[in-house]
Amino acid sequence: MTPKPLDGVRVVDLCVVWAGPFATMQLADLGAEVIKPENPFVWQPMTRGAMARPPAMMLPMTQAWGGGYPNNEPGERPWNYCPTFVSVYRNKRSFTVDLRRPEGMEVLRRLVAESDVVYENNATGTMEKLGITYDWLREANPQIIFVRVPAYGSKGPYAQARALGVHLEAVMGHTLLRGYEDADPSSNSAIYSGDFMAGAQGAFAVMAALWHRERTGEGQLIEVAQAESAATMFTQAIMDYTMNSRLLHAIGNRDIFGKHPCGVYPAKSPGTAETMDDHWISIHVEDDDQWQAFIEAIGSPDWAKDERFRTNAGRNEHRQELDEHIAAYTAQHEDYDLMHCLQAAGIAAAPVLEASRMFDDPQFRARDFFRTQTVEGAGTKEYVGPMWQFSETPVEFTQPPVLFGEHNDYVYRGVLKMSDSEIEKLREGGHISMDFDPSVP
Repeated sequence: MTPKPLDGVRVVDLCVVWAGPFATMQLADLGAEVIKPENPFVWQPMTRGAMARPPAMMLPMTQAWGGGYPNNEPGERPWNYCPTFVSVYRNKRSFTVDLRRPEGMEVLRRLVAESDVVYENNATGTMEKLGITYDWLREANPQIIFVRVPAYGSKGPYAQARALGVHLEAVMGHTLLRGYEDADPSSNSAIYSGDFMAGAQGAFAVMAALWHRERTGEGQLIEVAQAESAATMFTQAIMDYTMNSRLLHAIGNRDIFGKHPCGVYPAKSPGTAETMDDHWISIHVEDDDQWQAFIEAIGSPDWAKDERFRTNAGRNEHRQELDEHIAAYTAQHEDYDLMHCLQAAGIAAAPVLEASRMFDDPQFRARDFFRTQTVEGAGTKEYVGPMWQFSETPVEFTQPPVLFGEHNDYVYRGVLKMSDSEIEKLREGGHISMDFDPSVP
């Protein structure tokens, strides 16, 4: 097997929900051995699903990313195949231990001693309540790299605030900026992109710390505030305010620099938004030369020859009328046909794909974007693949989304070198399991 960049690196994954697990998945894809301790007596919200044992009647009323179980049935072990879990837990290992008890903390201490990185994104104070501090970790391993990814940092007025990606977006102002000009911000849907921004930057921080340790022998404590990572979604607004004292506002799909036409236009559709099979295409014309190319590409209709539309200033001033003309044209044509026609003329254009249509996109197929995995209890399906491809280091799925406690034997015997009697004592204490305790709903 071809070596991977992070072969030989071991990461202890104390993460929850998405921001942390997404980061450790990137590290696992690059070859790191990511080991996740999981507690059979404690349910981590939205990490392996909303509930350990969700009633089947609830699933049709739950958003697909949280309740989209196979055939709308929770099954015997629903924690192993909830969509929120399977999307970010490939290429990892799982073992079970109750960290609230001294013997559980001793297990963690021994694992840290054999590891390179500890990564967590829990609410501020959670690790401290367990006794997991940077000083405690350094006692176990002086070269450990400890990465913490709190929502708003560990200090300041927001330090104790709990948050998911949607809360980060609102607090940072992204919800105000990405809506339509005539719509209330409360009508925006949640996109949770702050989680993935933080995850990508956290994974990079780990690799930078590993590089630093290789040169100096030093571990380090790293804090990545998710809110600061989320700010990368609207750097133009931050810079405009910082440099020009201007406050930007929601402008829908228009270009922030005033180039027009720029927007999302209806394409020929088999249905409507109500039936969820309406089709749309994104089009962006950047200058007057491209405008002329755009006119020719769509057959030089009479309305496009209007002198008011000749310059960008005129197109911007009369953008509502212009958009109505463009929408009337695009609505008569298939989105992919429009894309090929406009791209051939040098115009930026692409279909806006509803998630299920992504599987048929030739570009995604050419890039091997989807990978097949078999998940116990959920069958064989296609999943979103790694974010990158390397010419000499293939990134593969070596482990399907990990089952709860799947690697108990590997961790306790192989990594920690525990004796049979030690393991049996932990098993009797309920630490070792492949099921959540019945007390967990």
